[in-house]
Formats: sequence, structure tokens, C-alpha cells
Amino acid sequence: MKAITLPLIALIAFAGYTVSVMLQAEQSLIDFGISLMSRPDTAQVVIDLYLLATLAAIWMYQDARKRGQSAVSVVPYLLITAVFVSIGPLLYLVVRGFQNRKSSVAATRQI
Repeated sequence: MKAITLPLIALIAFAGYTVSVMLQAEQSLIDFGISLMSRPDTAQVVIDLYLLATLAAIWMYQDARKRGQSAVSVVPYLLITAVFVSIGPLLYLVVRGFQNRKSSVAATRQI
């Protein structure tokens, strides 16, 4: 359960904050992205963020393959990552943690 707690708290807090901000926003997500990329200082932050998102996407793909899952199983997380960056990997960690927990409970019942 400990492996799930921190990502779950971060996911709930950040997703809630994201929804709150998006509901109050005066411009679309695309317009906001364009305005961020219009200045070198904010563009650097966006580029840095998406480099980290790419690394997280690679990790999620490789982790899923090592666990015997198909590449298609990671696509929803990659799409969420492409739009909301950190929410995709956080969601992946939470789901992965619940899957691990479910597997370990099933393994102990077989003993």
C-alpha cells in the first residue's frame, strides 16, 4: 500500500488543481501553450517539461513490456502525458501499484 499512497495523493491533488485551473481559465489550453512558447524563458520551461515527459513515457512503455503487458496498454497513459504531462505517469504508478497489490494478495491466497 505504501507504493500507492504517495502517487495517489499527488495524482488527486494535482488533478484536482488542474481541473480547478482549467475551469477558471480565460483561454483555451492550446492558446495557453502558444503563449508559453512565444517567449524564450517560458519556452525553455515547456521544453524541459516535455523532455521529462518523454523520459517518463519511455519508462512507462519499458516497464509495461517487462511486466508482460502489450504496448497498447500504455497508450492511454501516453495520451494523458502528452496533454497533462505529470498526470499520465502518476496515474500509471497508481494503477501499477494496485495491480501489484492485487497480484501479491492473489499469490498469498494460493499458499
